Amino acid sequence: MKAVHSAQVKCSVDGTAADGLQARQAVLLSTTNCCALLMCVTGPWGFARGLVRLYLETPSTAPCAAILVLLKQEEFSFASAAAPAKPSACMQALRLWTLLATCAVAVGQNQGQKNQECPKLNAQMPEFQKKTVHIKDPARVEEIICGLIKGGAAKLQIITDFDMTLSRFSYNGKRCPTCHNIIDNSKLITEECRKKLLQLKETYYAIEIDPALTIEEKYPYMVEWYNKSHALLIEQGLQKDKFAEVVRESDVMLKEGYENFFDKLSEHNIPVFIFSAGIGDILEEVIHQAGVYHPNVKVVSNFMDFDENGVLKGFKGELIHVYNKHDGALKNTEYFKQLKDNSNIILLGDSQGDLSMADGVANVEHILKIGYLNDKVDELLEKYMDSYDIVLVKDESLEVANSILQKIL
Repeated sequence: MKAVHSAQVKCSVDGTAADGLQARQAVLLSTTNCCALLMCVTGPWGFARGLVRLYLETPSTAPCAAILVLLKQEEFSFASAAAPAKPSACMQALRLWTLLATCAVAVGQNQGQKNQECPKLNAQMPEFQKKTVHIKDPARVEEIICGLIKGGAAKLQIITDFDMTLSRFSYNGKRCPTCHNIIDNSKLITEECRKKLLQLKETYYAIEIDPALTIEEKYPYMVEWYNKSHALLIEQGLQKDKFAEVVRESDVMLKEGYENFFDKLSEHNIPVFIFSAGIGDILEEVIHQAGVYHPNVKVVSNFMDFDENGVLKGFKGELIHVYNKHDGALKNTEYFKQLKDNSNIILLGDSQGDLSMADGVANVEHILKIGYLNDKVDELLEKYMDSYDIVLVKDESLEVANSILQKIL
């Protein structure tokens, strides 16, 4: 660029069009010869790729833009000065150079735009700087988020757990209830039943989160726990029309930022699949009372079966517990087939069993797994970081998910 600049200065000083034209032609001839040599060594496409790289690594587009402007000016300058009817080899090379440079800048601009779409977690997403956020492979997470952004709303779907994932684990140091706990703590059951349910929780919850046991080893215990708890609830003759009041009086809370989460997904008609091992009737009442049970939300859970008087007589379908969501996911393949174009997934869960919730999706392009680690952090953090792309430790908000959705939508 310095040589071009000096030649232009010389033209101005000499004050004659002929001298200026000769100087400019000399510079272009030198440039063309250099380009021709480079193209001979690298080939046209290798040369073009080099221009793209130069463009991307140059802080300003001014150098490339200046070269293009000059080349276009010279093309017209040569045309106006009695140029030979048959272009010389020099002019042919010059035109090839112009074409390649134009393509290089266009490709570079497009690639630059794509790079801007792919955020750096620390620089552009402050939510990822929170102490609660743990990521084993930041580069991989950036790559997945970039894929989600490029796919946009048209390709996105959400698959999420509910208890302790969308709902809070604790508030001001006090444990918040799960869907089962809402019933367990309510006035709908007797004190004797409440004590039995609490004993079951103390026995089996320890097994559920025991880091020394495999999922296969925990599986039969979860079946025992759920079946015994559901049998006790059936004995109580629970009335369906009392559930709204029970939920209102409970301490259940959705995570901070839930309105933004649900409303933005509804606004863009993003499918939300809530896959819960809780009680579906209670879950639906919670999100209904929160004002976020939008048409784009589908709930799969343990739903109660009532008689003609609205009294609980059993549970519908097969049991869903923490560690059999793989089976449930595969049974919902018809739902996922309807969303065959929604190949990008954000999965949210709080247990190792939640990792299989997307197993029914056949055509996964990009999947980002976000895991909430609420208990036994020291024992489980490493295992969670090996399984989930992002681990949120004792985090009672949806800030990270919302920040990602902000980039995608």
